[in-house]
Amino acid sequence: MTVNTALFELHALQQALQQLSAGKITASELSAQARATPHLLARLPPRYGQVLQDLLDRLEASALFTEESCSFSQSELLTHLQGWADKAQETLELTPQVPE
Repeated sequence: MTVNTALFELHALQQALQQLSAGKITASELSAQARATPHLLARLPPRYGQVLQDLLDRLEASALFTEESCSFSQSELLTHLQGWADKAQETLELTPQVPE
């Protein structure tokens, strides 16, 4: 499992975030795609996986509400997910390649 494979999964996730923001996919579709990133999560420290799962759980819960609420603001969650993706990319780019 290389950094390139993890970066590929991360870029696909970033595209899905943009699609959700544009209303082209649902929160559950984004969550399913984000949860299907085994190479990405394996290359990141364990804490990244925990934070991502928490954000995805909250995003899915926010989809149950038709209006923004102070507890479940989908736009805030998307901002946090984008921040997570930015940090993940920084971490991956600093991670040395390990031959398989």
